[in-house]
Amino acid sequence: DQTEQVLKNMGEILKAGGASYAAVVKTTIMLADLKDFKKVNEIYAKYFPSPAPARSTYQVAALPLDAKIEIECIAAI
Repeated sequence: DQTEQVLKNMGEILKAGGASYAAVVKTTIMLADLKDFKKVNEIYAKYFPSPAPARSTYQVAALPLDAKIEIECIAAI
């Protein structure tokens, strides 16, 4: 699933910067289809247990390379 891969990639980037998911203070999720919202939430919760960072989620017309999801994050390092 693309959501799982995006979050794994995020973890590697955070690790390279000396941080972890716990350092994330805000995420922005862009979805190609809001019908995927429930499944994304289920996967997201595995990486960001409560209290999760602030988050915005939007449906967009298209994402590069026909991706279904893109996640941007801000971390306090």
